[in-house]
Amino acid sequence: MTKSKFYYWRKLKSSEIRERVMKALDENVDFENNELIGVPASHLDPKVFNSGSPLLKDAPFLNSLVRNPNHIGCHTLGTSEPFFKGTQEIEKELIEICAVDILEAERESCDGYVAAGGTEANIQAIWIYRNFFKRERDASNDQIAVVCSSDAHYSMYKAADLLNLDIELIPVDESNRSLQREEICQKLGDLKKNGKKYLIVVANMMTTMFGSVDDPELYIDCIKEVGLEFRMHVDGAYGGFLHPFMCDENKLSFKNPYIDSITLDAHKLVQAPYGTGIFIARKGLMKYVYTEQAQYVKGLDATLSGSRSGANAIAVWMVLSTYGPHGWFEKNQMLMMRTNWLCEKLDDMGLYYYRNPTANIVTLKAIPEIRKLADRFGLVPDSHGDSARWLKIVVMEHVTLDKLANFLTALRPLVKSGEAVV
Repeated sequence: MTKSKFYYWRKLKSSEIRERVMKALDENVDFENNELIGVPASHLDPKVFNSGSPLLKDAPFLNSLVRNPNHIGCHTLGTSEPFFKGTQEIEKELIEICAVDILEAERESCDGYVAAGGTEANIQAIWIYRNFFKRERDASNDQIAVVCSSDAHYSMYKAADLLNLDIELIPVDESNRSLQREEICQKLGDLKKNGKKYLIVVANMMTTMFGSVDDPELYIDCIKEVGLEFRMHVDGAYGGFLHPFMCDENKLSFKNPYIDSITLDAHKLVQAPYGTGIFIARKGLMKYVYTEQAQYVKGLDATLSGSRSGANAIAVWMVLSTYGPHGWFEKNQMLMMRTNWLCEKLDDMGLYYYRNPTANIVTLKAIPEIRKLADRFGLVPDSHGDSARWLKIVVMEHVTLDKLANFLTALRPLVKSGEAVV
């Protein structure tokens, strides 16, 4: 972690976190004690969810679930539903923490919101850029292509399907999972010959299967050489809360002027509840997905999900505020230490694996000896069934050295040193 100054991200005491969340909830609409009768929302049903439980007093996240704030819209744009203004401010602060203090954007230079997951956030980005090219360049869908590596997340396929766009996959080197300049230039040249004029490029900040990281400069150089227009999105759904802290220079941050948006995902390494993807884009881009027909929503709506739980944003803010930037770095260092230890033991056994040095993912070749342990230890394959070529270990907080040692103890008798090297 090279940053020394953090503008928004501070470590807070649990009492300070509780006070801030409860104050924000009190600034939201009180469904019980007012005369409002036109809001199509309410607190959770008290016959099922006990809003009077003393447990809620010291549990701000559970309290936010019961009070049920709806964070419809994108609050960084300025105008939002006033009924939930208190907790909207927490979400706005969370977006600034992520954009500025983690992803190196200028202060107040980005918009964003807490999405239902990384998949939604990636679709949101591609939706924005498709509309940008259609409106600003009068492009047709068949002139636009999504470009990403063959290791990219399946959400790119979803987005291309939903938005009626072609998708072009760039092969990666089998041994180090890296993009090759000649492959990119050739693929882009072919796209241009086939009538493509505009590209939506997605670069990976740690892929889901390998933890590999793309070099955006390879894309940028080839695009300039071929002569196409592009917008670039970064899929940091896996690595966004890890890679920036583990590398000396993050080429996939907003310091790179060619990067327009970034996806994060807090329900992985941040251990927030599922449904907490984060989408962040430079200001001026969200307007391309305004839904003008949402006239009853104050400020309209520029998000794919529409209504969404404010509790999810509160949960992520609580986690990051509990650790602070230095505590978060320390937490990540613990994962890296465990991952390094695992790799040292695998090296001693002569086993082949791929591991990006800034990642906590170790992906092993699916040799028969390792396949025998896949079900017992929950090793995740690149493809289920007999076609699996890789099996991965992800060193999360619950993956202790004891658990890794148990795996190695079970594996060692199956593999003689050097026998499985490829």
